[in-house]
Amino acid sequence: MTKFSPARRQLMLGLGSMAMFSVISSPAMASRSTQGSRMLSMFNRHTQEEGQGAYWVDGKYQKEILTDFDHLLRDHRANIAAPMDKRLYDLLFHLQENLKTKDTIHIISGYRSPQTNAMLAKKSGGVAKKSLHMEGKAIDIAIPGIRLDRLRDAAKELKLGGVGYYPQSGFVHVDVGRVRSW
Repeated sequence: MTKFSPARRQLMLGLGSMAMFSVISSPAMASRSTQGSRMLSMFNRHTQEEGQGAYWVDGKYQKEILTDFDHLLRDHRANIAAPMDKRLYDLLFHLQENLKTKDTIHIISGYRSPQTNAMLAKKSGGVAKKSLHMEGKAIDIAIPGIRLDRLRDAAKELKLGGVGYYPQSGFVHVDVGRVRSW
């Protein structure tokens, strides 16, 4: 039995021939949202490693670049990388657009293994026991030359997830969980 995705199933079940026709478009009619590229440049403050590249080109995520970025955002304490949620990279890209900058994003924390997260939670009350860092859905960042309060406000304006403000520690937390701030 052939299985269809929910979107295809809906299309097959009754949107009619006009809808089928409108889905098929010529290259000249392609949406602007699927054309072009999204590039990021990041620097991991703990490992001193830098990574950059177009992680999304003409509507397709670039597996090799994403793998490189996942390695850059690894848990440096345990040297464990995990797949990061692609929406996190999109959030960073849109954050840079909102700030009108292409400056390198400094990474304070990306992926955290459960062991690292538990160790950090014991040391600090500011670390969630069920942190989205352990799911590859959160990142702590700074952008040199951009004030932290401006970075926080720009992230909150996007309404793409959670935003935490840590001026004493010098970073802003962003995640692709539910929209909230602290």
